[in-house]
Parts: sequence; structure tokens; C-alpha cells
Amino acid sequence: MRLLASIAAGIALLGAAPAPSTPAGPARTPPPSSPAAPAPAAATWGVAPSSAKGPNGRAAFSYKLDPGATLTDYVAVTNHSTRPLTLNLYASDAFTTTQGGFDLLAGGQQPTDVGSWVRLPSRTLTIPSTSRLDVPFTLTVPPNATPGDHAGGIVATLAAEAADAQGNQVAVDHRVGARIYLRVTGELQPALAVEDLRVRHTGSVNPVAGGTVTATFTVRNTGNVRLTGQPRLDAAGPFGLGRRSVDGARLPELLPGGELTTTVRISGVLPLFRLTANATVTPSAVGDQVLDPRPRAGTAAATVWAVPWPQLALLALLALVGWALIAARRRRAAQLARAVAAAREEGRAQASRVPDDPDAAVGTGISVPPEAADDGATALDDRPMPDVDRPGQGHAN
Repeated sequence: MRLLASIAAGIALLGAAPAPSTPAGPARTPPPSSPAAPAPAAATWGVAPSSAKGPNGRAAFSYKLDPGATLTDYVAVTNHSTRPLTLNLYASDAFTTTQGGFDLLAGGQQPTDVGSWVRLPSRTLTIPSTSRLDVPFTLTVPPNATPGDHAGGIVATLAAEAADAQGNQVAVDHRVGARIYLRVTGELQPALAVEDLRVRHTGSVNPVAGGTVTATFTVRNTGNVRLTGQPRLDAAGPFGLGRRSVDGARLPELLPGGELTTTVRISGVLPLFRLTANATVTPSAVGDQVLDPRPRAGTAAATVWAVPWPQLALLALLALVGWALIAARRRRAAQLARAVAAAREEGRAQASRVPDDPDAAVGTGISVPPEAADDGATALDDRPMPDVDRPGQGHAN
């Protein structure tokens, strides 16, 4: 089983009481202090940057060297136990774990980077009880070393046996160490890339609320400088409609060549049938580094279907209600038209039942028998005409 390396600094001096211990594990940033590693039979020890006279408070071995340069430094290994300890002491290369932690290669793997540039006087180290040894080492940068950051560590390990979950005895390598950060001079190329972007949309049953866009992607350090970064996710419909953006959790330190998978979510995104998601990571320096040129941002885009099923269902319901209202109105209009037509037909039927009489008195509504009409005409014709005075004639009595 491989126990993840932790970084130790500020270990207690010779004769001092042991510092409180915590389990060893991956660290995302260099801690200012890390306790000794626990081991069977109350064995505890620590590793820290040192000088010939003892630990000098450095959190890690940090160097800036030219290709071909060599330096000598010291690592303090302190035994906090009440019995002697025999430890394996070696240097190895670092890498970024999938969770974003800092780890070193397993003891059986040969380093090929800065871990192979460190030379220690001995692989095995025996330390008396409650004692410290300041061990010198040399670091030689190859003439053809690539510019940029190289990370590793010096670790002290103790092999032991322990029982696994099934009760079997397994070998356990307890490790504790100090980080090495080496920057080789030359052209820096800080850059992060966004890869393998996968996007999905989850709708809401509430038709007036938007859904959730979830983007999962890998951030890879494609440059030669260790970086952190700020992810950002942007989602919009066609022509940029309904655009929403959100910042994700800030990334831990990514070593050159390292990668980390992260997830960012946006809520309240309108389901506009076809959404475009853009994932961007803006890189920045770790700690007090000065980067020149400025890091290049990584970005990637992907599309996802976002069918508004609740909205379509609501629209269908509204259409059905509208159709029902229009149908009811048309039925009422048809019934009224039929009633009017029936009334007109009834009027025509009543008019057809009245007999035709050409001799009916006009305008009176009273019919005059033909005999009366003839008698009247005769009486009028037989009446004597009155005397009419004629011009130029007089009358004498």
C-alpha cells in the first residue's frame, strides 16, 4: 500500500518534546509546519529543510538555478521516538493527484526529474532515540534541463506490517518528507488547457423555473510553471439568449504536466432547446511567483439539448384551454345563427299563409267588395252638376 507523502517543516530541535501528530496525507499547498509521521510501536519522526546547524524555518526546499548548476543543502531528520529508528532516505519526483493533491512517486518507482538530480550520502539512516541528524545532499541540474518548475521531495520511510480489512498481513510504507521546488532559468510558458468537456442539462418540473447545466472537464497544466486557476462556466441559448455565468471553486496547485478534473454547475438556465456551454479557466501564479509572460487561459465549448418539456406541456394545456374556449364560442354563435334562421323561416311561413287580394284598399288594410265599389261609382256619376257661373253672365232673381 502506498501512503501519500506529507511535507514537514519546523520539526522540534534535539531534546525537545515531540510535536502533536496528525495522519500523513496529500497537501494542496505547502503547510508552514507538518508533524512527524506515525509508525508502529509509537515511532515518530520528521523531515524538514535544514542547515548544517539545524532546521532554519523553511517550509520547503525552494531554488532557482541555471542548467548545469550544483548546490549543497541539508535535510534534518528527527527521531521523536524513545527508541532508535532505521529509515530509508531518498529523493523522488512529485505529481498532482486526481484530487489536486501533491504526492511523490512510490518507493519502487525510479525518479526521472528533480528526484534523480539529488544525491544523498546513504540510502539508509539510523537515528538514535530523540535525536536529529542534519544530512547533507547535493542537487545538480543537468545542462539540458528544461526551463520552468520541477517539483519533488526528500522522504524518510519506515516499512512495517499491518492487517488489511480481510485480516491479511500487508506491507505498509510510512513516509514523511519535505517538498522540493526548483525553477530552472529560461523561457517560461505558463498555460492551462481545458479538455474533455462534458455537459448535461437537468430540467425542472416547475415550468416557470430554469434547469441546471452541469459541466465536468479536465484542467491540464500544459506549460512549464506550476499554476492555480479560476474556472468559469457560461451557458446560453441560440443567439446568446438567456445567458448565465458562474465561477467554480478555485483550483489547487497544478504542477507542470499535472491535471485535475473539476465540475461546475449553473442553476436557473432557461431550456431553450439547444444550449452552448463555455468552460474557461483563468490561470494565476502560486504564492509569490512572478510570471512573465502572463498565463494563457484555457477554454472549451460544448452544446447540449435542453428540451423544455414542462413549458411545452404548459403551452399544450393553454392551447387546449384556448381551443375549448374558441369551440364553445363558435358553438354559441352557431346556435344563435340557427335561432335567427329559424325565426326568419317562421316569419316567411306566416306570410305565406295570408291570401292574395288585388282589390284590397291600399293603405287601409280594409277590403271593399266589388259591388260596393260599383254602386259608389254610379252614385257619383248620377249626381246633378251644380250651376256654375260663367264669365260675362249675370244672374237675376
